[in-house]
Amino acid sequence: MREDHAASTLSDEVRVRLYDQALNAARIGAWECELETERLSWTQGVYDIFGYPVSNPLRRTSIVDLYIDESRRSMELARAEVIRSGRPVTLDAEIRTWRGEARWMRLSINAVREGGRPVRIFGSKQDITSDRQALESLRQQAETDPLTGLANRAKFQAHYREVVNDSLNHSSASALVLLDLDGFKELNDRFGHLAGDACLCEVAQRLRRAFHDAGLVCRLGGDEFAIILRAPTNPARIGHVLQQTVMMLSRPLFWNGLRLGVSASIGAALIGRPHRRRIVELFAEADIALYDAKAAGRNRVRLIGDEGQNQAA
Repeated sequence: MREDHAASTLSDEVRVRLYDQALNAARIGAWECELETERLSWTQGVYDIFGYPVSNPLRRTSIVDLYIDESRRSMELARAEVIRSGRPVTLDAEIRTWRGEARWMRLSINAVREGGRPVRIFGSKQDITSDRQALESLRQQAETDPLTGLANRAKFQAHYREVVNDSLNHSSASALVLLDLDGFKELNDRFGHLAGDACLCEVAQRLRRAFHDAGLVCRLGGDEFAIILRAPTNPARIGHVLQQTVMMLSRPLFWNGLRLGVSASIGAALIGRPHRRRIVELFAEADIALYDAKAAGRNRVRLIGDEGQNQAA
């Protein structure tokens, strides 16, 4: 009997140890909060996720401050819903650890009720930072032009829907700009694709620096680029900025001891006030303006919009 009891006790200890090891390997911890006093209880796994010293007092107000603003709002809404309805909730939340590191966790919340009223909530917290980073890396790869590092056409299409909901909001965007390099095929044919790639990368860097406050700068493909311009909003000022862009892009670049000449033609569709313009209409107008710029001799800017049709700049 004693031997059987010892074996049973050992089995329980092994079971607990294996359980703890599995939770630690999965970076999961358990938590509980008494609703009347807001007293928190954590297992070691939660301390590890928050990077929080075990010796520090657990005060809910201090822990809530570690949540990023949007995640804090989502967590508080979910918490209130669980307390109200009694139905469990799971959500992903972004935090800053006690030492300031960015981290993502999956938070589950459930409620215990006594006499029909909630008395405490509990659940688990799992570190999913590596999973989020892997997903973000895949997303960036899918949305980034591998040569220039700019957003690609897929990102452009997704972004304008996100920003404008298929209509450009006049309060956040002033123009859709299309840019095409002049004589790029000839440069490729004369100096080779490596020189052409170097030219595209240099143009991308110049556009990134010049339009760092733009809604989006992307490479549509080949030698075509697009910009969703937020500011300026005045048509004359937009024309001036784009003319400066033409001048900036016409500066030669040097590659492998070669002097490579490059220039660009620009077409822009202005977003009138207070109208809301569909992106397909704006894209068609910007394309017409770009064609006009090339037909006028290239290295030109043309603007089309409600506040002045087919303006030269």
